[in-house]
Amino acid sequence: MSAAQRWAELQEGRGIPPEILAHATAPPWLHDPTDFTAPAVPADTPSRRAASGLLGAGGTVLDVGCGGGGASLALAGVVAHVTAVDQQSDMLEVFAAGATARGIAHRLVPGRWPDVAIAAGPADVVLSHHVLHNVVDLPPFLLALTAAARRGVVVEMFAEHPMAWLDGLWVRFHDLHRPPPATTDDALAVVAELGIDVRVERWERETVPRQDAQWVTRRLCLPVERVAEVAVALDAVPSRPRMAATLVWEG
Repeated sequence: MSAAQRWAELQEGRGIPPEILAHATAPPWLHDPTDFTAPAVPADTPSRRAASGLLGAGGTVLDVGCGGGGASLALAGVVAHVTAVDQQSDMLEVFAAGATARGIAHRLVPGRWPDVAIAAGPADVVLSHHVLHNVVDLPPFLLALTAAARRGVVVEMFAEHPMAWLDGLWVRFHDLHRPPPATTDDALAVVAELGIDVRVERWERETVPRQDAQWVTRRLCLPVERVAEVAVALDAVPSRPRMAATLVWEG
């Protein structure tokens, strides 16, 4: 099995079975876009430093899966223009508000990557933070990032699928035993298979992971009446570090 096939298999294993999804009273993937608002003071992360190094005295950025702009808006004062790509229009609205507040020239491209790669066009630096774990067919996604970058690509991802910490709760509430989650090493194996020479820095995020019972209840496709039960279960979930990795390669 190739690395790309293994990645796809692991990612497909993270799906929610239709018989469970059918009983969900609210979309389990629903997020409030305002939760992704970029912080006023960005954290000094390896990803930010890598992007700043590629930009040097300035340049343009393409932010793929931009969300609220946490990746690209952290480069305010250096970046000259940001093209923001996201499949959710409400996320693009949050991004646009943040870019406007910072005086950053920007353009919005709604749609899924790499389908909108031509519409987005090239940029000096291409960013994609915490998107890989939403991708099943990884090679076209990575190759399109590379093709769009004049100088380089900066990808940030968690050490394993960000929802893997819920696996014990899926067993508890649905008797659903999930396969192992895809990891940074699995992604790197795909990158190597594509012949991309990548630099990797592994680090720990300082932000506290979201763990409120109402959100977890919806994520588990459970009715709101079970929030209290989920809260009790969450109290037994051990704290965990938020290990991440920054992947950098030339365009």
